[in-house]
Amino acid sequence: METSLASGLPKGFLSELEKKFFWWEPVGSQPRSDTRILAQAMSMAGFEEVRRLEQMLGYDRLVETMLRAEPGWIDERSWEFWRGRLMRATGRSIPDAAPVRWFHVGSV
Repeated sequence: METSLASGLPKGFLSELEKKFFWWEPVGSQPRSDTRILAQAMSMAGFEEVRRLEQMLGYDRLVETMLRAEPGWIDERSWEFWRGRLMRATGRSIPDAAPVRWFHVGSV
């Protein structure tokens, strides 16, 4: 189980984000991770929600979410937005591009 990024958040905040930014059921029997929920919110949030995420989570937790995100969780445009914003706010290093899934097809 992942270390929670959400400790110290007001009760129900992650649940609220999950209801707002996920319209499909989780795959399998496990609930979505905190990181997955936060990454989805970061990818889909409008500017008002961006400010709310910053206020509720703080910049360092948002950086940690980016660093823990799996391929496809944060789209390229959102990655670039958050990367610039969070690097400026924290001085921390964040990779240039979001993680991507690579499929290698061998020759027959």
